[in-house]
Formats: sequence, C-alpha cells, structure tokens
Amino acid sequence: MQLNDPSLLHEASLLNGEWVAAQSNKRFDIEDPGSRHVFATCPTNGPEDVDKYVETSHAAFERYRHVNPRERAKFLLKWHELITKAREDIATIVVYETGKPMAEALGEVDYALGFAWWFAGEAERVRGSIALPSVSNRRTFVIKQPIGVSAALVPWNFPVAMIVRKVAAALAAGCTMIVKPSPETPLSVMALADLALRAGLAPGVLNVITTDNEYTPSVSERLCKHPLVRKVTFTGSTRVGSIIAKHCSEGLKKVTMELGGNCPFIVFDDGNLEQAVAALMILKWRTAGQACTHANRVYVQAGVYDKFAQMMLEATQKLKVGHGTDSGTTMGPLTTERGVEKLKKLVSDAISKGGKVLCGGKQPNGPQGYFFEPTIISGMTSEMLASQEEIFGPLLGLHRFETEEEAVKMANDTSMGLASYFFTKDIDRTWRLLESLEAGMIGMNTGMLCFLCWMVMV
Repeated sequence: MQLNDPSLLHEASLLNGEWVAAQSNKRFDIEDPGSRHVFATCPTNGPEDVDKYVETSHAAFERYRHVNPRERAKFLLKWHELITKAREDIATIVVYETGKPMAEALGEVDYALGFAWWFAGEAERVRGSIALPSVSNRRTFVIKQPIGVSAALVPWNFPVAMIVRKVAAALAAGCTMIVKPSPETPLSVMALADLALRAGLAPGVLNVITTDNEYTPSVSERLCKHPLVRKVTFTGSTRVGSIIAKHCSEGLKKVTMELGGNCPFIVFDDGNLEQAVAALMILKWRTAGQACTHANRVYVQAGVYDKFAQMMLEATQKLKVGHGTDSGTTMGPLTTERGVEKLKKLVSDAISKGGKVLCGGKQPNGPQGYFFEPTIISGMTSEMLASQEEIFGPLLGLHRFETEEEAVKMANDTSMGLASYFFTKDIDRTWRLLESLEAGMIGMNTGMLCFLCWMVMV
C-alpha cells in the first residue's frame, strides 16, 4: 500500500492526543480482503483500557463545551480542507481495509466531506427558545447545551462516512467523542483522527480505541455502561443494536442507532425497465452488496419478469470482479470471510427450496481474497433465508408477483423497514405505494436515496 503521506498510517489507538498501545500490549491483524494479506496491526484494547479514554474525554469536555461555536465551525472547515487534500490516501486505506474499488472509496470520502461542511454551519445554529407560560409576568427560556462525552460504535462498510458524520455532529454541538472503529477498518479512522489533530483539535476531544472481534463486545459494553458516557451512537446490525440498547437502558442514556435493512425493490409492468436495471445494478453490486440500504428482495411483476431477469443477467455479466486497486474493477471482494460463508449458506438454501441460479453462486477460481461471484437466483420465495435475512453480499434474488396488493404485502413482510424502492409510471399507484409501503425511506423510480449513490455512480 503506497500513500503520498505515509504519516497518515497509524497502527495505534489515540488517547488524549497521543498514539498509544493497549495495556496488555496485545495486537490484532488487519487483512486486505482482496488478497488475505496481513498489512498492518492495531492494539487490542480490553475493557480495562476504557476508563482512561472516557476520563480524558470527560476532562476535555469540561473545556471544549465552552469553546465558541464559531471556533468549532472553523475547526470543522479546516478538517474538511485537510481531508480533501488527503482524499486519495484515505481512499487507498479504505480500499485495502474494505476491498471496495477505488472509485467507490473516493466516492465515500467525497460523501463524508459533505458532513464536515454541513455541521460546520450547524455549529452556529444551535438555538433555544422563549415561551410564555400560564403564569403572569414570567418567561420560560429553553437553551440547548452539549450533552457530554459521546461514544460512537461504527461499522466497517463505510468507515470514513460513518466517522465524519458522527464526529462532526458531536464536535459541532460542543461534545467530545470516543470512537470504537470496527476491527476490520481502524486505519482509515486513525487517518481521520490524525487530520483532526493537524486541524487544531485539542487533545482528548476525539479519542479512538481499537480492539479485535473477541474484545469488541466487552469494550463496547463498558463504553455503553460507563457513567461518564452520556450518549451512544451505533450503526450496525439489528441483532447487535438490540444488545447496545439494553446496555444503554441501564443508565437511561440517549442512544441513536441505524440498524439493518431487508429492503424491497419492486418493478411493475409499466415501469421503465432500463431505469430499474440501472438503479438495481448500483443498489445490489455497489460495495459488493454490503450496505444496509441495498435492495435485498427484488419483486418483479409477472408480465415483465422474464425480460427483466434477462436484462439484469446481461448487465451483471459485464461486471469486473477484482482487487480494488486493479484498473477497471467494478466489484471487489467481501470484507470478511464470515460474509463469504453466509453467502454459501444462502445460495445453498435457495437452491434446495427450488431457486434457479442464473449466474454466479460460488467463489471464483484464482483470486485469493474473499471474493464471491455476483449471483442472480430466480424463483425466490418468502421461505428462503435470503428473503428473511439481510444478505449483505452480492446475491440478487428475483421474486414474481401478480398484483399490486400482493407486492405490497410481500414488501412489508419484514421487521426491518429501512428503505423501499419501486418503479412505475402510474401516478395513482405511486401515491398508494408512498402511503402503503412501510419504510423510513422510499425511492420512487430511483435507487438514489443519498448523495453517496450518485457519487459512486459517476
């Protein structure tokens, strides 16, 4: 891995402005998922290490909370400037940590920059209010104050975007933050933390504690339950989110979570098939299918089912699977071996229940990384595991439906109403779907719910 600025690469944790090891001096390996080559290590912190991160963060908070909002905004703009200058190096680290192609990694950095810019403006828009109470000659003042030390538990699929979004918001509000990155992607987080220090952030305002998969549960639990941690933000699976919520409930802490998705993608007979295929190519194969808003269950009306399946097959066969640094790569490997094993299980289950593999379905011959061929399976049913679970990989299952009512019922048959997508030219149907689909976000004749989708597409 070649960086223009090698000093951005830190194989350490960040504590009160210093790069440090764990008390135990234990370390864990960081693999390039495109080759399975170990290219770095980081400290394996345990729950016994957490207190000093929280205590220094709290001490820094007592000072940082009084920093003028204009100064917080200036810092975020400087951080934005430095991230922009280091854009290619950060993207390179992301490629080697996650496996995603360089174009996607660069798109993620650009997406993340938007958060730094936005929250720089928000720093000066923290306002209160004045109300007239029922008692005469009185006024009620409401002011907003920073809550305190915040902990961010972040995933590996978008390490840069998740960190900048969470850290920029906390710092704009006057809070300090402790980040626990995913064991798969600590180096990109450290690069961002390094740039924060260069931008002038005071020691302790941003601490980063690394650990491996074995100690992640205990370190996370200690962060959630520590009395000085007042807010927790988590992005990850629904299963782990439930655990985090239980930990935080003991102290009645404020917690914000973005969890898994089992997103439906509905194509009606009257929909623009070319438009739907283009959207699905991004929504399914981008980041090798490893995103919570990806299309998980694809429902196609009977009248266009065969045609749509053929169009998707032809488009998918043009993908180039390879290492993220290779020229022309359009889909990289999965980030973890766990992901490969899960896909094998899902494909096997679908075949055993009547599914037909149109392409892929296995690991390719040759590459040594965690690669899995982009897979399309037709004849999917709700009984198959791939219909019930978040796939998080390059597996596309095609379901057939007859009526709008049937499609809506199947689309809503999930506990994870994160996002839904549909394609139709019928305006009456559009309004019905916008009201009947149970999802927090709905893509109407588009798969682009966020700026990141657009950045990756171009």
